[in-house]
Amino acid sequence: MKNNDSKPLTARPSNLYKDAWIRLRKNKMAFISLIIVCIYLFVSLIAPILPLSYDRQIIEHQFLPPSFRQAGELAFEKQEAYLQAFAQKENRPLNENEVQRLAELKNAIANDPMHSKVYLLGTDGLGRDMLARLIYGGRVSILIGIVGSLTAVLIGMVLGALAGYKGGKTDRVIVISMEVLYSLPYMLIVIIFMALFGQNLINLFVAIALISWLTQARVVRGQVISLKNSGFVEAARMMEASSWHVIKRHLLPNCLNIMIVFASMDIPVFILSESFLSYLGLGVSAPLASWGTLVKDGVDNMYLHSWLLIVPAFAMGLFLFAMNFLGDGLRDAFDPKGKNV
Repeated sequence: MKNNDSKPLTARPSNLYKDAWIRLRKNKMAFISLIIVCIYLFVSLIAPILPLSYDRQIIEHQFLPPSFRQAGELAFEKQEAYLQAFAQKENRPLNENEVQRLAELKNAIANDPMHSKVYLLGTDGLGRDMLARLIYGGRVSILIGIVGSLTAVLIGMVLGALAGYKGGKTDRVIVISMEVLYSLPYMLIVIIFMALFGQNLINLFVAIALISWLTQARVVRGQVISLKNSGFVEAARMMEASSWHVIKRHLLPNCLNIMIVFASMDIPVFILSESFLSYLGLGVSAPLASWGTLVKDGVDNMYLHSWLLIVPAFAMGLFLFAMNFLGDGLRDAFDPKGKNV
């Protein structure tokens, strides 16, 4: 007897990006890393509306350690300890001049609201807030990583797809150009470029993305070569679609998942490249800061004021680890072998 309530079984339509998102959520380390990266991006975006100044200098607050206490209290204790140590070295009590200096400082602290500030991550040698400099430095470093990665992916996708689809002379010219650029020392080119054209963010973007697209172009070229004789491409050709239309509508979308993975893995590389340039003094110029410049300043003061190195190194290290785990998670999520979820 036929059951009228029965419904025909329908296959669930497959969506590459939806399935990849489900697999990514099942990867705990990658998903936690995604949350950490989103927090970094959110803080970087709202940095201009936060009540923090990365370049304000208060000499009385120089080299204050991380604390929940007011800066005035820490500055007074620091000055008092210095005068006590100086007097003890001369085996005498504080003289009238020193006592008066402490009294004047205490009175100034009590009457100046500037000294009521709290530096959760301490200050540097110019009395600048390390929390503010860390946030704005991260903003610059992350921007460099994202812009450099997107630039490399866009150039690599266009040139790689063009070489793979056109073939012939176009392919030979692009491949030979890539081989020549591959033979050049990457970091040396970047250093020479920055030394010749000066230190600013635009030059830094151009220098880092200058030859960073080579790997992406090779990968896209190989993917396009394997796809250009597929049925859907042949159908597009039979409908007299232009080469650019075929590349844009049929070939590049099939390379997008690979490029997303490459982009996520390239961001840490660009951040480290910028940090290395900043360590050499060829990166971001003052008063702007990046994680690289903060680490450089921290190394110079690490023995006496260790927080100047620990704070930016930890912040940068956490973000780089998160991006690496996220990149591995995206690679596994877009793996066709794991499509069934």
